Amino acid sequence: GPIDRAGDMEAPILGLMGGADQGIPKEQVDELKKALAAAGVEHEIVVYPGAPHSFFDRHYEEHAGASADAWKRCLEFVRSH
Repeated sequence: GPIDRAGDMEAPILGLMGGADQGIPKEQVDELKKALAAAGVEHEIVVYPGAPHSFFDRHYEEHAGASADAWKRCLEFVRSH
């Protein structure tokens, strides 16, 4: 997975994670951050507390603020890289 391949990554990484995503537990997010940092990969990992998997790819009214922030970060990331 991405944690094991962090050393192979050459492009900057933006990770927008739902804090309630059961498929990607907090421990894995923390491991990914550590692996990317150790490999010297430029990265920004943002965890949105309480947000489910794919929260900004679907209409979740209760996560509208997180979704708006995630899309803003995504566009800024693309513009700056």
